[in-house]
Amino acid sequence: MQHGRYIRIHARALSGLVFLAGIAGTAAALAPAIGEDMTPSADAAAIAAGRLPEGYRDWRLVSVAQEEGKLNDLRAILGNDTALAAFRARQNGAQQERQPFPDGTVIARIAWDHEALAESAAAFGKAQSYVAVHPKNGVQFMIKDARKYAATGGWGFAQFDDGKPADPSKLTGCFACHQAVKGRDFVFTRYAP
Repeated sequence: MQHGRYIRIHARALSGLVFLAGIAGTAAALAPAIGEDMTPSADAAAIAAGRLPEGYRDWRLVSVAQEEGKLNDLRAILGNDTALAAFRARQNGAQQERQPFPDGTVIARIAWDHEALAESAAAFGKAQSYVAVHPKNGVQFMIKDARKYAATGGWGFAQFDDGKPADPSKLTGCFACHQAVKGRDFVFTRYAP
């Protein structure tokens, strides 16, 4: 009788330990995800410190664009994880487009000069395919922090030329230009599914 009771007590204790181990394992598995969600400001902190955010070229593609006029470039719009989640949520209709982007959103714009692809012109008898060639107009960032950048709709603007912070005078017109899309939280780009 004592032996059976001993086994039941230890079986309960063992199942309790297994339960606690399961909770610990789940917490350990979730820890990186929680850490990632809580550190989007690391990108903004790097920019504020005059450094390009680590790995920004590996951020997800939000959209591509062609800018005409005096800028005349091809662009890739990239976003950190916070930005991408917000863009995806916003694609569900005009109502969501008016929702503000969350703090921690960082959007990057990379631009290149472009030229006609000679092989394409030879194949089709005319220039019709254009490819990016030389980086152009620096790397630009929009950083969402509603408190820090309250005077500019919650957005900070930064540009890096050849990996170094651009002269702040280059950024004075950014917010004025983005006023045209105030109803979309000052963001021109739309997610390209």
